[in-house]
Amino acid sequence: MECLKAPLTALLLLSTLQISLVNANFYQDTYFNWGYQNSAIWGDGDNLALLLDRVSGSGIQTKNQFLFGSIEMHIKLVSGNSAGTVTAYYMSSTGDHHDEIDFEFLGNVSGQPYTIHTNVFVNGIGNKEQQFYPWFDPTADFHNYTIHWNPSQIVWFVDGIPIRVYRNYAKIGIPYPNSQAMKVYSSLWDADNWATRGGLVKIDWNSAPFIARYRGMRLKACYWYGPGSNQYCARNTPSNWWASPEYSKLSYAQNGQLEWVRNKYMIYDYCKDVYRFHGKMPLECYQPLL
Repeated sequence: MECLKAPLTALLLLSTLQISLVNANFYQDTYFNWGYQNSAIWGDGDNLALLLDRVSGSGIQTKNQFLFGSIEMHIKLVSGNSAGTVTAYYMSSTGDHHDEIDFEFLGNVSGQPYTIHTNVFVNGIGNKEQQFYPWFDPTADFHNYTIHWNPSQIVWFVDGIPIRVYRNYAKIGIPYPNSQAMKVYSSLWDADNWATRGGLVKIDWNSAPFIARYRGMRLKACYWYGPGSNQYCARNTPSNWWASPEYSKLSYAQNGQLEWVRNKYMIYDYCKDVYRFHGKMPLECYQPLL
């Protein structure tokens, strides 16, 4: 009986921690990893601002690591002339062979749309970019950007609408991020060597400081507590709702929303870039999307 107490206690503590992380706040659950002088948290930890000026950008990361779940962030992007700036929001492990799931928001000159840039890295290899124009002004108000990651698929949501799906085809040799725990990161930085029109449009520092605002962070994910998390976090249990069969694929309505976004707002898809890959397309490009 004694040998069961430690695992049961650990699972109980884990469940309690996961419940608390659902309503996360920036004071308790993140820290500034650079440019702290250009950052601010207020409102009991519910609000965050990241700032970019000539001196520095700024960034945060979560204190905890996660393996599968749903990460939500409400973001109001840099307004006005944001050309050359990038607001990044992503999950990532560490090391040369890291896994990563990206949202990046590429700024533009006033009156021109942002680009929503997405990517996936597995064992340090990315090259899986898809880009979209938003169907709204992302600087006028806060919008919900969610990364939903489970053993079956990764889904990028914007205000509850799926814009991209990357499915798990590891059984046929296509790499999928399912074993490395990731932290959540966000940053605002100078990327004018590539962000806007391939680097042709530079940052107008007369428009600085550039400010991105955040609120409503939700970490509805499985807390990483060691190698045993690989099995625990992937298990279909009531607490691991993200691993239930209903989240293994999109619903009929969500499939319709995905097609609407792809047909009207997608501006780049690596799976259609024949010249880039010299006709030898990545294997996942031949697999069913839905």
